[in-house]
This record gives sequence, structure tokens and C-alpha cells, in this order.
Amino acid sequence: MSPTADELLDALDPEQRDVALALRGPVCVLAGAGTGKTRAITHRIAYGVASGVFKPTEVLAVTFTNRAAGEMRGRLRALGADGVQARTFHSAALRQARYFWPKVYGGELPELTASKIPMLSEAVRRCRVDADSALLRDLAAEVEWAKVSNVRPDDYVRLAPEFARSVAGLDAATTARVFGAYEQVKRDRGRIDMEDILLCTAAILTDDAGVAAQVRAQYRWLVVDEFQDVNPLQSALLDLWLGDRDDICVVGDPLQTIYSFAGASPDYLTGFGRRHPSAQTIELTRNYRSTPQIVAAANSVFATRARREGVVLRAQCDDGPQVEYAGHPDEVAEAEAIAERIDKLHTAGTPLREMAVLFRINAQSEAYEEALASREIPYVVRGVERFFERAEVKQAITLLRGAARAGGEESGELVADVVAILSAMGYTAQAPATAGSVRDRWESLNAVVTMAIEYAESATDAGLTELVADLERRAQTAHAPVAEGVTLATLHSAKGLEWDAVFCVGVHEGTMPITYAEAPQEIEEERRLFYVGMTRARHLLAISWSAARAPGGRGGRRPSRFLDPLLPRDAAAQSRVSRTTRKSRSERRGVARCRSCNGLLDSAAERKIGRCSQCPPTYDEELFEELRTWRLERAAAQKVPAFCVFTDATLVAIAESLPAESVALARIPGIGKTKIDRFGDDVLAIIKKSAKNPEK
Repeated sequence: MSPTADELLDALDPEQRDVALALRGPVCVLAGAGTGKTRAITHRIAYGVASGVFKPTEVLAVTFTNRAAGEMRGRLRALGADGVQARTFHSAALRQARYFWPKVYGGELPELTASKIPMLSEAVRRCRVDADSALLRDLAAEVEWAKVSNVRPDDYVRLAPEFARSVAGLDAATTARVFGAYEQVKRDRGRIDMEDILLCTAAILTDDAGVAAQVRAQYRWLVVDEFQDVNPLQSALLDLWLGDRDDICVVGDPLQTIYSFAGASPDYLTGFGRRHPSAQTIELTRNYRSTPQIVAAANSVFATRARREGVVLRAQCDDGPQVEYAGHPDEVAEAEAIAERIDKLHTAGTPLREMAVLFRINAQSEAYEEALASREIPYVVRGVERFFERAEVKQAITLLRGAARAGGEESGELVADVVAILSAMGYTAQAPATAGSVRDRWESLNAVVTMAIEYAESATDAGLTELVADLERRAQTAHAPVAEGVTLATLHSAKGLEWDAVFCVGVHEGTMPITYAEAPQEIEEERRLFYVGMTRARHLLAISWSAARAPGGRGGRRPSRFLDPLLPRDAAAQSRVSRTTRKSRSERRGVARCRSCNGLLDSAAERKIGRCSQCPPTYDEELFEELRTWRLERAAAQKVPAFCVFTDATLVAIAESLPAESVALARIPGIGKTKIDRFGDDVLAIIKKSAKNPEK
């Protein structure tokens, strides 16, 4: 039996009840994370039906994903509002376009293409542009942004700088030419893409007043979920659906706007009252998802903002543990510490499916796949392929394997050989300056290089054959099938989900915010993305960062500026890895002890310098900087990344041991005959000069 109107209202808190009672006129609901927005809007629709104000078939509720639309339909059915249309924007528009297109224009609606890539491939060939799969994906994303933003090919060159738009490796004029060629290929083949669905529906409603009247009569009441994600084209279509009426209810959170790169704008939500002066605005602030500790931390992320849009959350759950903050020497140590923490939580009773590791970019998943697999902890990767299943990683390993089997002349420098081989795939030491698939591909290849660095540090005599064997071992371990596991996901793909325990990892400058986010609005979107990650946690939230990317790297990274309101001033100096983690790694690589504290040495970098990261360095800072300057000059002369000359860990080991001759230099792990022949004289000369300086 369906609930009565009064029973529907009794199930709501005071603010949700206000939403349910606001049935007529424009309504704007600002719903914070975890405040029950879906509950509020589905009960509003059901109450409107139960009270006789709404006729179910005259209500259209639109959202952005099939999952969200399906959840909404299920809730409405359970609340006695079966018959309400709950669809995505594209689903609702396609239904209308297919029905009305023959009546307005004659003939069937053109066939919808499943992917832009095949026609973009034809477009780049027509334009004589060399494009790999990553560039084609970036072009597809740029075409999508242009179309939803009402930017035509002829306008792209003029408008792209205004919106800070670019495609890595192409100038605006070339992108515009490819965009125009793509549209022509579509016309030649009689196809439409996903954005054309909205454009075709908008054209029908604009060109035929009778059809527009029929659609508006059919859908008397409009409800829009996640309104902060609306783009210009969707906004225009909403206006055509609405006509001169004002019976629309929009729901969203400006603090969760994280898709501006795809054309979304929170301005439609924050400016709703200006467009509809009679609008009623209701705030949902009671957070039912997270503990007070998590809610307080999430609110603090925006505490320093002069102007805050969105609501301040009020926790309704019982107290929980304090939010955990931890720094680590490097990303490997960070991943292992998180895996160890997950193992303990699981042993204590937290299901694996109720834990998630959230990171900023796809390539970060590999370290956590490796750390979890080494402990035989099942995991699932959400939103992206597993690291070793990515096309560019498979291709890289294939090239490395081929080079190893060919038995060609190796330089004796494993990392330099890997960089040289991957350069055939377009890998460079310098990252692309923009986001997108090209950047994601570079990050994956750079992760392979980082693995080579780590492997070279731990196995100084190894070559390509041994490295490939290690990569294949990692891949085989990571591919074990799982029925249930810890979720590994990017922050973007985690939106709309929640877990008992959430680990937000890599929260340091350069990754959060991402290095290519420079403009103030880009930084603020990164802040919102971090907020989204924090508010996925119900009971436990752990935030971590690492001082260096790879073991042995110079630890110059500091915690994200977004943590400034949350951390003590000396947090950047507190990058430590647990002794338990050190023991497990030492057991796998052999025992070595610190010359200062006699503690177990974990990483190859620590073993190299003979000192653990927790003990203070003993090298001369000026000498170290002289060595770094020399390394940079040699790397530039040879056109290779600096780490191909010597890693930071090797420079530290040199500066601390102060070898006076080649024999002593050769005792430092990672320095073989080839490097001594190539760099030994230079290094020994720098040390000798430093020793003669009376100021030292």
C-alpha cells in the first residue's frame, strides 16, 4: 500500500518537509552533501501526486546518469508515484526527438553514433593531422565541450582563449579545422552524436510552436537534479521545455561542481533566484552520512573563502574517530601504509566493499594496486581500467619486452634505456601542460618509468629482462579476479557514492590541486573536488600525502594548501612511514640497518645512503646543491631527464659518504662502471673542490 500524503511528510526532517510542501512556482533547493536531496525531491513528487496537485504522467524529472535516474524511478514507485518520467537529459530529449522529428522535418531521425572516435579519425585524416588514440579522445572531449557551450567551429579560435580551452599538441586553428571536418563527416554519413540529440530536440521545439505546446502540455511539472552540473545547451533545452511557465524545481550543491571542464557551470544554480525572482530557496544542511569529525573537516576546507557558495553542513550522526592526517616519504611508502591500515580495519570487521582509496589521477592507482595485491587484499578499480590493463601500459611493456628479447646493446643505465624505448611512444620528461587523455597517457608512461627507477635502485645490476619480469609479475598479481574488494577510484568517479572508510591519498601540492590548475577558478574547482572526496566517508576519513614521488626522491612536496586550516604548521616535516611497514618491506628485500639509529632500513634509497628517513641528514647542503646543478647541466646536454644521470638518493649518498676516489664511489649502490666512466671524474672534482673551500 502506498503511503498517504501525511505519512510522506512525517518521514521528512523540517527542511525536507519544506521542500515537499513547495509544490508550485520556481523552487531552488541547495542541498549539501549527505543531506538527503534525493529523498526530499522524490517525496516532494510523491506528495504532489498523493495530494492531487501533480498528475504522475505530467511530471518530468531529469538528472545526469542512468544510475541516478534508475534510483529515482525506484524510489518514486515505492512511494506510490509510479508513472512519473525520471530520465537523463539525453534520454528525455532522444524520446522527444524520435517522436517529433518525422512530423516536423520528414523522415527518421538520423542514426545515433555510439562513439565520436571513428568519425574523428576520418576528420583528422582529412585535415592531415597525426593523432593517436589519446589525442582523439581529447579531441572528442573538446568537440563535446564546444557543442554543449554553443561554440561553432567558425567561432572556436575566437572563443577558446576566453574559456581557457586547449588540446595538448594542437593550436586552436587546427582544433577548429578538425571540429569542422568532424561535423562534415557526420553529415556525409547521416549520423548524429550525443550532443546533437539535445540540439535536434531544441531545434524541433524552436521551429514548431505546435510541437512545443504539445511537449509543455505533456510535462506540466519539471524537476532537475544535480542542477550545478547543467551546461549551456541543457539550460537552453530546459527553457524550451518550460516555456513561459515557472513550475520548476531545481536541486543541487554549488560546492560539488566538479565538471566545469565539460561545460558545466554552477552559475545556473547560484543565479536561479536572479532568473526567477519569485523563487523560493530552501537549504538542506543536516548531514546524515558522516560523523561530526568528518563534517567539521569538510566545512573547514572552505573556511578561508571570502565568499562561500553553498551550505554549511550540520552533522546528525554520532561521534566517530578523529580525521587522520599522515605524511609519508614517498608514494610507495604512502600506498603501503594505507594497505596496512586497510588490512587492520578489515581484520577488525570493516567489509572490504565499505572501504575506498580516492586519488586525483588514474596513474596513481598502480601503487595501491601493488600494495593491496602484495597483501592479498582484493580490490576493484572504478571508473578507469586497472593500471596494467591500460592500452599505453600494455604497449610500453610490449616494447620493453621486445627490446629485451632482441638482445641489443644496452647502455648499462636501466632507466635511461627505458626512457629511450618509451620515447618511441612519444614519452618525454616534461609532462603535457593540460589535462585530458594525452596527459593521462603520459602519467601512465611516467609511472612505468618510476617503477624502473625504483627497480634500478633495488637491483643495481638489473637490465631490461629483469625489469620486464618484475612488471609482468606485478601485472599477473594485479589481475587476480575478485568478488568483493576495496574500491580504488578517482575523485571524479567517486561523486554520488559513499563508504564507511575513505582514504583520500596524494593530497599534496602538484596533485591536489593538480599542477596544471593555475587560474583562481581552476584552483577552486580542485578545492571542490577534494571536498567531494572528503564527504564520501561515513565513519572514518584518512588524508595522506607524500614528500616525493618515488623512493629516494628529494622530498620537496608539501601538503596541499587545502589542508592549511586543518594541519599544524610543521605538518610538512612529519612525513613518516610506520615501523611495521618498514619491516614488511625489509623482509622482502633483505635486512639493512641505519648507521645512526640502527633501525631497519626499508627503501632502496635508505639502503643506498645507509640512513633511515627519520634520522637527520649529515650531508653539506651547499655540496648537495652543487651536485644537483651539475646533474641538471649534464642532463640538459644529453637531453635526458635528470634522474637518468643520478637520482636524488644517489646524490644524497655521494654527499654523505664523500668518496675521494673511484673505488669509494663504486661502493655506493646504483653507481656501476658505466656511470663511473661517464660521470666519476666530474663528481670527484666537485667533492674535492668543496673540501678545499674554507667556508665549508
